Amino acid sequence: MTDDMIPLEETHEFGRKVSERMARRIQITVPVRHNEKLRQFLDLVNEDDELYGLWLAANVNAIERLGMTDHGPVHVKIVLNIALKLYRLLVDGGVEPSIITNYDMEVTDGELIVAAAALMHDLGMSIHRADHENFSLFVAQAKLRELLPRIYDTATATVIRSEILHAIIAHRSDGRPLTLEAGVVRIADALDMAKGRSRIPFAQGSASIHSISAAAIEGVVIDHGTSKPVRLLIQMSNSAGVFQLDQLFREKLAGSGLEEYIELEAHIEGEGEKRLFQEYRL
Repeated sequence: MTDDMIPLEETHEFGRKVSERMARRIQITVPVRHNEKLRQFLDLVNEDDELYGLWLAANVNAIERLGMTDHGPVHVKIVLNIALKLYRLLVDGGVEPSIITNYDMEVTDGELIVAAAALMHDLGMSIHRADHENFSLFVAQAKLRELLPRIYDTATATVIRSEILHAIIAHRSDGRPLTLEAGVVRIADALDMAKGRSRIPFAQGSASIHSISAAAIEGVVIDHGTSKPVRLLIQMSNSAGVFQLDQLFREKLAGSGLEEYIELEAHIEGEGEKRLFQEYRL
């Protein structure tokens, strides 16, 4: 968590009014790598008060009302950065993006699809947790109809919007991504598992296996793999973190379409507990 990210559990200090929350607004940033379409899209996102208001509402439902982990601007910013890093590693590793395979577009278009889906995948939480993936579709649909025509012609914007909405719905637990871009967003969402995301419910006394296991994840390192395009290294302080991998990450990886491209290792750092295992591979 960076210095500009003020979590919602601290709002009692800084104020809960919409204007006060907006005053602590987080800028959505990511390395754009000369991708002018992505840069333009992020500029539009950072100027959009309605979109930010949706993230605030989603987080109030998630954290303040349900005692869940972060689903607001901090979460989507992290997912955005993870997703683009994954996508770029896959492309560098020779994996062809679906937007090229099916539409002969460019990698830059695929990056925008991944970014938009990462930023909008949880907008439905502003309505309700139950079935929030479906709610995210019609909330995102309206926003994408507004933003994409400022970057693309009408027909291309329609295709790009459809790809983004597919990636959003495919992130649900039983989702089955049909594109590389959707698979990336699904995995990126699952990889926001480090302890910072669980700190709010854990600090409030939610000692569930979800909060405890998330608190055990110290960090996630994403890099080039040795036998596959992507290597994930999960750093844990306690073996409880294996629940995040075996029950949650495994579920998201299965059927994502990325199984053959990702190698994963997990290690417990330090000597703070009895080690139940030395190493985990998936």
